[in-house]
Amino acid sequence: MVEDKLDLSVPIVVDLDGTLIYSDLLHEAILFLIKRKPWLLFHIVFLCLFNKTKLKSFIAKSVEFPVSCLPYNAELISYIVEQKKIGRKVILCTGSHVIFANAIANYLKIFDEVLGTNEFVNLIGVSKVKLLHSKFGDKQFDYVGNSYVDFSVWESSRKALIVSSNPYFIELVRQHYSVDKIFSRRANSLYDWSNVLRLHQWIKNVLIFVPAFAAHVEIDIFISSKLILSFISFSLAASFVYIFNDLIDLESDRFHARKCHRPFASGQIPIWIGMLLALIMIFCSLWVAKNVGINFLYWLFAYLFLSTLYSLILKRIVIVDVLVLAILYSLRIVAGAAAIELSPSFWILAFSIFLFLSLAFIKRVAELQSHDGEEKKLYGRGYITSDALLIQQLGISSGYAAVLVLALYINSENIVRLYSTPEMIWGAVPLLLWWLSWMWFQANRGLMHDDPIVFAVKDRISLFIGTLFLGAFALAH
Repeated sequence: MVEDKLDLSVPIVVDLDGTLIYSDLLHEAILFLIKRKPWLLFHIVFLCLFNKTKLKSFIAKSVEFPVSCLPYNAELISYIVEQKKIGRKVILCTGSHVIFANAIANYLKIFDEVLGTNEFVNLIGVSKVKLLHSKFGDKQFDYVGNSYVDFSVWESSRKALIVSSNPYFIELVRQHYSVDKIFSRRANSLYDWSNVLRLHQWIKNVLIFVPAFAAHVEIDIFISSKLILSFISFSLAASFVYIFNDLIDLESDRFHARKCHRPFASGQIPIWIGMLLALIMIFCSLWVAKNVGINFLYWLFAYLFLSTLYSLILKRIVIVDVLVLAILYSLRIVAGAAAIELSPSFWILAFSIFLFLSLAFIKRVAELQSHDGEEKKLYGRGYITSDALLIQQLGISSGYAAVLVLALYINSENIVRLYSTPEMIWGAVPLLLWWLSWMWFQANRGLMHDDPIVFAVKDRISLFIGTLFLGAFALAH
């Protein structure tokens, strides 16, 4: 009985970054501030290099961070609630600034006291140990932590509570300290890294090869090497764009039913790793592009510039966002032509812009249909739920315009020069009508993936129609 009273009298001290939340609050806040005030970037870098305490104070005073969207450790929060019910005192003690720590405490309403970094003390390492030792005494508190920097705190604590997915780390803590509880995290898998780089989205870059095949270019080793390098370069660039977009969209992704499970939004992979990966991807992409040719490099720069502008601004502007998406798809075709010094025809450009505009509208309809929140406006976009019907009409019209372009192409002078039996291509017209109508039916029924290209690659009907479509062109050739 005496032991129980002693246990209840020992407070639980909880770390924040990587423990109470799966992310790092300083990184989150810096990213949040730069998105809204990009002109502060150089000042932030300067403070980061020379005075981290002032950096934390500057960030905390410069932005009102939305703590409600952070990736919280639900298991740990449930444990804290249970401990409070039996009478234990719980303290939030963090190296993050006390302004942010208080905001989190006010949001969760489970802490009795908050200790954090201020203008004078950066509450990490030795500073944290000294403060806790002076407040509670040696071995008079239990501490919840997640990293090697917490070893010095566990040295002064009575019990260690661990938040980790690393079995080696957990075993090391067990060897040195008395472990009371372990809050397991899922280890990063190959799927997580694939999701970060969006490897499945690389399929879109097959469009690089379209101009060569459409123009019936004779594929030799030189041409094939140029196209393969172009594909690799665009794929690496696309990974950069997806990482950048995920980091920019952290808040909106966390309010989305499916996107909240993305590696950065869920806190599964740290933000700083995302920033480092983005730099690696863009450097490698440009290096590969340099070996393709200067014309291809220009179009790659255009793609990167427009993609970045889309992530920052354009995706929030109604209609402009889908037009940009259609252009980004078409830029892959133009870049593929530039890689082999070929001029894309009017027909392929007209066909691609209408087709991809229709697919971009499908993407927006799918997002609106999956939006089940109380707000009528789609978070992070310019659309409201009642726009779905109009978007469907615009999208279907765009798709059928692409079919019309294909039909007119069959009657053009180019067709006779490139195909021996061009009338066989007429079979592709009803196939394209079938596929577009099928895609819009799926979108209307709420069965469409956010990305129609990804949906089509996995959809048996789409693959069947696509095979027949290519077959019609093969027969015509």
